Amino acid sequence: MAAIKLDRHEKGILAALQENARLTMQELGDTVGLSASPCWRRVRSMEEIGVIRRYTVQLDPRKLGLGECVFAHVTLERHKENAVDQFETAIAGMPEVLECFAVTGDADYLLRIVVPTTEHYGRFLSERIFSIPAVSHVKSSVTLKEVKFETRLPLDHLE
Repeated sequence: MAAIKLDRHEKGILAALQENARLTMQELGDTVGLSASPCWRRVRSMEEIGVIRRYTVQLDPRKLGLGECVFAHVTLERHKENAVDQFETAIAGMPEVLECFAVTGDADYLLRIVVPTTEHYGRFLSERIFSIPAVSHVKSSVTLKEVKFETRLPLDHLE
């Protein structure tokens, strides 16, 4: 899929919103050199075409008692009918799974999971992940510390 062409104002809008999505249209327009109405039209257009997916707030998982971040490499049994659909449907309903990617390599999926403790993770594996019939194997990596966590996308490559 080809990248969408964005002008300097649109790139500026995206950069500013990634930094602070609570800016008013006037503040956003002032930041990128537009008045509020044209700024709003550009934001609305980028929402409609899906460049802007949604607006969220970042919470600190540790302060909310979710101190463990685990990456799980999940392998499915290939001979099971509908294994992929079954797995993806089950994962979609698990709030502990923050991200799920189909990947290449030894595993079929990579999950990012947050839980209060490793004990909770053990129960989560037993009760939730291993209850999915298609799951064959899980290899887990418990994080020791967060070195970098970023949600802002780099925009420098856009023309």
